[in-house]
Amino acid sequence: MESVLITGGAGLIGQHLTKVLLEKGYDVAVLSRQRSKNNNAEIPTYYWDIDKNEIDKEALSSCDYIIHLAGANIGEKRWTDKRKQQISDSRTRSAELILQNINKQDHQLKAFISSSAVGYYGALTSEKIFDETDASAEDFLGEVCKKWEQSADRFSGIGARVVKIRTGIVLSEKGGALSRLSLPARFGLGSAIGDGKQYLPWIHIEDLCNIYLSAIEHTEMKGSYNAVAPEHVTNYDFAKKVAKTLKKPFWLPKIPPLMIKLLFGEMSAMLLNGSRVSPEKMESTGFRFSFARIDAALNNLINK
Repeated sequence: MESVLITGGAGLIGQHLTKVLLEKGYDVAVLSRQRSKNNNAEIPTYYWDIDKNEIDKEALSSCDYIIHLAGANIGEKRWTDKRKQQISDSRTRSAELILQNINKQDHQLKAFISSSAVGYYGALTSEKIFDETDASAEDFLGEVCKKWEQSADRFSGIGARVVKIRTGIVLSEKGGALSRLSLPARFGLGSAIGDGKQYLPWIHIEDLCNIYLSAIEHTEMKGSYNAVAPEHVTNYDFAKKVAKTLKKPFWLPKIPPLMIKLLFGEMSAMLLNGSRVSPEKMESTGFRFSFARIDAALNNLINK
């Protein structure tokens, strides 16, 4: 039975992915900053701390695949210089710590599958539809994603297949972006952000986890893949469809950009901008989205 080690396994995506992998018959273990006293459990938990440069070497001794989801939440706090450094370090230094220690072991890792983000293409709104051949943007998000992916690419030097999943906004019924974005609508206060014309590249969490599963099982998958649903939706359309799914009114004026900038500072760029992103490369592998349209996704998550 093949084994998968997940970093960031306690997060929203990590928990859902763990369930999917267990159902498919994989052995799953996670890396955590909390020391576990019971590694005989169904999901062994191993300790690591990137600030102290420490990792439980047993975690790396026999895993066939590593799925790297660890990273500070980009939207959790204002982007001070200190926070921006934490966002970057939590993605790159964690990968470096794993690589340093797996290099010390006589063990062949089959694949290193790293999360990335559509922020690779930058926080901007344009008529262009971005695909994996496009260069990284020169803004903060683009630079973070570029370094993130470069740290993953280094695993090819130890003979591991490297896959990088550029993820859009993940929609789930258990917290995350949908919970925050739908909160005003639940009180009948739904409205678009800014001019509402910015695109919102999105993906249902079930499809995202199945993309990670595909990255394990399809050995021809190498390099970067956009993990976004094929339907392009603007912020205005998304907000309106959320309100409709909740059976709530949608009548308030759009939230002015200035208010968003005052509330979120530099981070407001994520909310006020967004371009279309193509999933065609992922679809070319034979992958089929279970939730290709936003109406079906929202109905499944909100009315589940």
